[in-house]
Amino acid sequence: MKAAEQNLRQLITGPYDYYPPQRGDIRQGILLSLEDDQAIVDIGGKREGIVPKRDLELLGEEAVSQLAVGGEVAVYIMRLEDRDGNLLVSINLAQQEADWKRAEELLENEEIGEGEVEGYNRGGLLVPFGRLQGFVPMSHIAELPRGLSREEKKERLAELVGEKLPLKVIEVNRRRRRLVLSNRAAVRAWRRKQRERLLEELCEGDVVHGTVRSLCDFGAFVDLGGADGLVHISELAWHRVKHPSGVLEEGQEIDVYVLRLDYERKRIGLSLKRLQPDPWSLVDVKYAPDDLVEGIVTNVMDFGAFVRVEEGVEGLVHVSEMPNGIPPQEVVSSGQRVLVRVLSVQPDRRRMGLSLQQVASWEREEWLAQQEERVEAQSSEQADEPATQGKEDEGRGKSENGEEGPRPDLVVSEDK
Repeated sequence: MKAAEQNLRQLITGPYDYYPPQRGDIRQGILLSLEDDQAIVDIGGKREGIVPKRDLELLGEEAVSQLAVGGEVAVYIMRLEDRDGNLLVSINLAQQEADWKRAEELLENEEIGEGEVEGYNRGGLLVPFGRLQGFVPMSHIAELPRGLSREEKKERLAELVGEKLPLKVIEVNRRRRRLVLSNRAAVRAWRRKQRERLLEELCEGDVVHGTVRSLCDFGAFVDLGGADGLVHISELAWHRVKHPSGVLEEGQEIDVYVLRLDYERKRIGLSLKRLQPDPWSLVDVKYAPDDLVEGIVTNVMDFGAFVRVEEGVEGLVHVSEMPNGIPPQEVVSSGQRVLVRVLSVQPDRRRMGLSLQQVASWEREEWLAQQEERVEAQSSEQADEPATQGKEDEGRGKSENGEEGPRPDLVVSEDK
């Protein structure tokens, strides 16, 4: 009798941690039974919770098959009492609640996840997020180029169905049941992390493999494995490059030299030409003062004309070395082939002095005869072009691009 009284006293005065269920609560329970029309869950109260048939249907056959009688299950309190006095609970809403909390955590921590595209509508992509439906607006799809027509956008969205995309949660609104994801933000964040990793791993002077991702007027962006480096147009080749498309094409795989690492601005400077021999390193071996060389006029300025004698090597014909001191614009034009004499070679300063004035007339005539023979040989291989056409062009001093030189007679016949 004393033992019974003691147990009753402990029950009355001991800790009492049971709280009556409230609508919206999430409770952990034990699955007591699972039938086709309902399931019964013990949530530790005076009444068991009833999971209605509709909730089991919303769960889906696969999820229901994973439930085990006697196992733990989380339920959402839907109604404290229906018309039959039952406590109605939902397994489906409990799982959705867990998904909402996970989405909020991802949003707060700015974490990147992954999701498989399930479908699309005219506004964007549909991606499952647990028991929720996530939405990726069209403007947040990284692989969707701008400027596409409505039909082209629809085709591209359809192509993405079934693909797994990196995603970032950018909006969570439970009241409106709105869960917005961004593929573009996820890619941007991932690339930022990759860039930071590469900046830590790379060293200036390294040679790395990459893929040309895009070309622009000032250079080429090369994907080094999730992060881009820039090959400036001046680092594409030793010779002058008008546009990167003349050297590279998008999607091309190349090796590049790590030129500089800017840790503060998180930028990677690359070079393509540093992996090629510098043509100026052999200039003093290949050229000497008084040599006659053939070249192409690349630029004409008031102070003289630049002549390319080989790829990456240009010399200057100063205005004082023009025939009779005539302004350069009246003597030569860009693209014109000329014969010049080497005056000086300075490889360390990447300079070469050239002269048109110091080419004798007999030297120029001999060179011109060789040009005519070359044109004639080429013309004979092209039956659709008259052999005399090339001779007439050379005699008029035509440039490579077909333009006539301003004063070809001065370049060809002047004897100084």
